[in-house]
Amino acid sequence: MIGQIESYNPDMQSGVIKSEGTLYSFDLDGWVADVPPDEGDEVNFIAEGTIASNINLVGAYLEPPKAVKYKYLAAVLALFLGFTGAHRFYLGFYRLGFFQITLTVILYVTGLPGFAMLWPFVECILLFGGHINKDAKGRPLK
Repeated sequence: MIGQIESYNPDMQSGVIKSEGTLYSFDLDGWVADVPPDEGDEVNFIAEGTIASNINLVGAYLEPPKAVKYKYLAAVLALFLGFTGAHRFYLGFYRLGFFQITLTVILYVTGLPGFAMLWPFVECILLFGGHINKDAKGRPLK
């Protein structure tokens, strides 16, 4: 069957798929795609009662993912605003971005602001070098 992800809770690793007016629940064990599910994704699945299994993104097998984010923009954000996690937010890694802000605040409070710039500087080099080459959805960077 083909449906659309109505909701997904990453903490519980479960969600709901809506197809032809019927709701099917699923958990991450039934997810086949390489990228995590997101609300609004079109999916192909097997319905077993009200449970969905063998869930894959529609079109995932048709063409490779297209790049939508820019590597050099992420690198510049890391260089100048990296202490705020701006490059991680841009790439869709929200938890890592929040962790980076928290670490920066802790380092400034403890009197070690120089160390707050070390992590983003290293990530800037990794972005320019191509070692960080995908966004949070697994799409390549331009």
